[in-house]
Amino acid sequence: MFEQAVIPIQDEKTFAEVRQALDQAFAPVRVSDFLRKVATAKLRVRQFEAVLAHGFLGQKAQTSYAALGDADRGQIREQYLRRVEQVAPEVRQKFFKLYASY
Repeated sequence: MFEQAVIPIQDEKTFAEVRQALDQAFAPVRVSDFLRKVATAKLRVRQFEAVLAHGFLGQKAQTSYAALGDADRGQIREQYLRRVEQVAPEVRQKFFKLYASY
C-alpha cells in the first residue's frame, strides 16, 4: 500500500500563515465567493499560482508563499489541490467550468 512520505516543514510560522489563508478561502460559508472570484478572472481552480497571483487568497498569503522554500511551497500546493477536490459536490457542480479540464 502506498504511504506518502512525511516531509518536515522548514518555516512553520510562514507556512501556517498561508495555510490559514487556505482555511479561510475554503471555509464552507466562503468557498462559493472564492470560486466566483476565480471564475470572474477566467482561471481554472487548479491553477494555484495564478489564483495566488490574482490575490484571491490575500496579499499576505502571496507574500508568505513567496518567502517559503521549495519543499514548503510544494506542500502548500498539495494542500490547496486537496481542498479544491474536497469542495462539496453541489458547489462543484455550480462551478463546473472551473473544475473542467479542457
